[in-house]
Amino acid sequence: MRRLIHIQSVAVLTLAGFCVGCIGPAYQGYKTKPYAIRGVRYYPMSPQEALGHRETGVASHYSEHFLFFPGKTATGEKLWPWTRAAAHKTLPIPCMIRVINLENGRSTKVRVNDRGPFVRGRVLDVTTPVAKELGFHHQGLTKVGIQLLSVGDGRYRIR
Repeated sequence: MRRLIHIQSVAVLTLAGFCVGCIGPAYQGYKTKPYAIRGVRYYPMSPQEALGHRETGVASHYSEHFLFFPGKTATGEKLWPWTRAAAHKTLPIPCMIRVINLENGRSTKVRVNDRGPFVRGRVLDVTTPVAKELGFHHQGLTKVGIQLLSVGDGRYRIR
C-alpha cells in the first residue's frame, strides 16, 4: 500500500513538473536590445516606432524542436511542435501581428516571440501550424503582408 502511494505521488509530481514546463517563463517587458548574428548587426524598433508597422516580403516556416524536445525562442519560451509563433529581425518582441498570404489571401494573427529569419530576402519565419493555416507549408516559402496589431503582453501591451 505504501509503495502504491509513493508511485502515485511520484507520477503526480512528474506530471505537474511537465505541465509547469509547458507554460514557459513569465517574460516581462520588451526585447529591443541590438544584437549581431553572423557579423550582421540588427537594431530592433522601439514599441513606439513599431506601432502601425506594415511590411511585405517573403516568409518561410521553421521548426526548432527535436522529436519531443522543445526548442527555445528569443524570449526563452519553449517552442513545441504545436506552438503558433513567428520570428522577425527587428520588431519588438513580444508583439502580435496579422500575416496575410498574398498568394492565396489567407490570413491569421500570430505572436512574434523570436528573432529571425537570418536568410537574405526573408522577412518572417512562422512555425509549422501557422504555415499550414496560411496554406504554404508544403511549398516552404510565400509572399506575405505583415501588419503590427499590438506590442507587448499583459500590462506592457500597447495598441
